[in-house]
Amino acid sequence: MCEVDHTLEGLVGFARALRHSGMRCDPARVRSFLDATAHVDFAERDQLYWAGRLTLCSDPDDLPRFDAAFRAWFGGGVVGTELRPRRRDSVRSRALPLGGNDPESTRSEEAERLAAAGDVEVLRHRDMAELGEAERAQLRRMISWLDPRPPRRAALRRHRARAGRLDPGDTMRSMLRTGGEPVRLVYRARRDRPRRVVLLVDVSGSMSPYADALLRFAHVVVRAAPMTTEVFTLGTRLTRVTRQLRQRDPEFALAAAGRAVPDFSGGTRLGGTVRAFLDRWGQRGAARQAVVVLFSDGWERGGTEELAEQMRRMRRLARAVLWANPHAGREGYEPVQSGVAAALPHVDALVAGHSLAALRRLWRRVRECSESGSAG
Repeated sequence: MCEVDHTLEGLVGFARALRHSGMRCDPARVRSFLDATAHVDFAERDQLYWAGRLTLCSDPDDLPRFDAAFRAWFGGGVVGTELRPRRRDSVRSRALPLGGNDPESTRSEEAERLAAAGDVEVLRHRDMAELGEAERAQLRRMISWLDPRPPRRAALRRHRARAGRLDPGDTMRSMLRTGGEPVRLVYRARRDRPRRVVLLVDVSGSMSPYADALLRFAHVVVRAAPMTTEVFTLGTRLTRVTRQLRQRDPEFALAAAGRAVPDFSGGTRLGGTVRAFLDRWGQRGAARQAVVVLFSDGWERGGTEELAEQMRRMRRLARAVLWANPHAGREGYEPVQSGVAAALPHVDALVAGHSLAALRRLWRRVRECSESGSAG
């Protein structure tokens, strides 16, 4: 531009140019940029540059785009904008240096990588309630790396396919167009459709060591199939958190879910909350032919008769019902808690839910019983 435009329209146009270059300049960042420019001296080009860089850039890869757009829009250069090369987090090559001059350092790096891999493998099997703060932070990252494939089911309707069941009607109509000769046989087969999944997460006081990790796991599942996954929290009341967990960023999603749930670390009324789910959501379609997973340790403050009746109702509606109990992964565990004992006759399987490895096995079970109709 021949003349620098510092008006509101010019600044918004600069943000629009950044968005066209591939940067994620959402309205909130643009508003922060405009607020920042109210406190800078436009005669000092560096001040305008840093106001934009600190508010509009969200990733190191954005910096070269921002610098190029700034020079094109406002002209001139800016002092002190040189960027150091971005450090890559990928594992360095295992090959020896050219000529093999430093085998000792290579062995040291290899040992560090093996130790890190061993720590990750151990952490996958650790009980989430026994982790320290640093280990919990690593577990959060490991959960965010999961990519659960949504369970599938066969659709009721068939479509044309290259193989499958012969369609006599369409085949006869094709023969009429070719003088009665069976030139082309028409087949039909069933498509695969996503299976609905419902996750009921107990967030009562006894489940508080697991609640954060379970909700993060639920966030990953929702992100993989946002239209066919429903998530509810159970405590003294039922809360639907599906909408909050559809956000891309796990921290924002968990924070939104935390604001929506009023009974974190409170009491437990499994029977009443399951009944509320079935009356309002399950009976109307959410649980019909779905795979329902209940995450709870089974401690019930109310009567167990109601829980048994509601689990019986759920089993009649659902394709399969799984109960994921964090204590079930411990050696010598017996399902003696009042809630578990009452519900056990009406669930397809009681599985462990205490570690990341247990959650991965649980999801495999979800996919298997989605296809077979029984958790086995």
